[in-house]
Formats: sequence, structure tokens, C-alpha cells
Amino acid sequence: MKMSEQSRASIVSALKTALCRYTSEGDETVVTDIHLQPNSESGELIIFDDDDQELSRTIINEWVEYESDDFYTVVEPILRAEVEALKESGKLEKLCLMKPYSFVLVDEDKETVAELLLVDEDDTLLLNDELLKGLDEELDAFLKDLLER
Repeated sequence: MKMSEQSRASIVSALKTALCRYTSEGDETVVTDIHLQPNSESGELIIFDDDDQELSRTIINEWVEYESDDFYTVVEPILRAEVEALKESGKLEKLCLMKPYSFVLVDEDKETVAELLLVDEDDTLLLNDELLKGLDEELDAFLKDLLER
């Protein structure tokens, strides 16, 4: 899916609006994750916290009435790239969120589709399919080797 610059700017603006609620000069920390819920029918991107409190909302024109079944598969890398760009620009360093916290892609039932970004104490881990590729086979081979001994 091709995304216009206007749509990318809308996503970034919605993320920044959501995160501005968690910028603080004090030592107060909040325990929450940030949930991103795109909707293929309305084109809306709703951002909310663990308590289902809406933090931000925007409409992405390319998502309105998206017909294919692969909507979340298509949207995931787009949202992941925008969250990662915020991290790299230093926007996540000044948040008063207790670590570890995550940016999570959720469906219309608020079920987790993918973890877009995990922010931890020491460093930021980007979770993706490449990280876990082949892990099942390696674990199966290891277990088989242990059982044969």
C-alpha cells in the first residue's frame, strides 16, 4: 500500500498527540502500554492506553474501505516504521512511562496483532519476524538431542 506524505504526517501527529500526555518534568511514572487500533472500514487510527482511554485519533485516507484480508499485515510495517522513527528522533526518551512498555497493534476487538516496539531499561528492542525465524526448529533439534542422550 502506497502511503501519501499527508497520511504519514497524520500518523506521526496522532502519535505525538498521544505521547504528549506522558511528558513530564517530575519523577511521576505511569504504568501503561500504547495501543494502536487501525480500522479498515472507516480509515481511523485510534491510539489508547491500557485503561482504554483514548489518547488520539486520526483518519488515514488510504485505509478507508480497504477491501483485502491482509489489512493488519499491510498496516503493521507502516506503523512500526513511524514508531521507530519517533524512537530514533529521541521523542520516547522524555516520557514518564515506566519501562518496559510497548507500542502494540490491536484489532477491532482490542486483541494484540503485533508488538510494534518494546522499550526496555537498557535499550530499545525492535521485535520482528526475523528475530524469531528458525527458533522452533532449533529448539526441536535441541530437545531431540537431549532426549537421545
